Amino acid sequence: MKKDIHPKYHEKTKVSCACGNAFTVGSAVPEIKVEICSKCHPFYTGREQLIDTAGRVEKFKARREKAGVKTVSAKKTRISKNKKK
Repeated sequence: MKKDIHPKYHEKTKVSCACGNAFTVGSAVPEIKVEICSKCHPFYTGREQLIDTAGRVEKFKARREKAGVKTVSAKKTRISKNKKK
């Protein structure tokens, strides 16, 4: 095996988040800066909100009402069998 090909492992790498949270992990990099962490991520904090920011559904409904298009329900048709004579 080749010697000295692996990077140096830092057991106490400081991770800093944009929200101000800081913690330590093991990494090959001595310092890591992240934009979002488990303390401020909406999925982990329970503040997740799914918002239709573009309002696409409302725009579609408004255009449909303006055009005067009515919803047509699907009709069930029964296939008649050939009768024996």
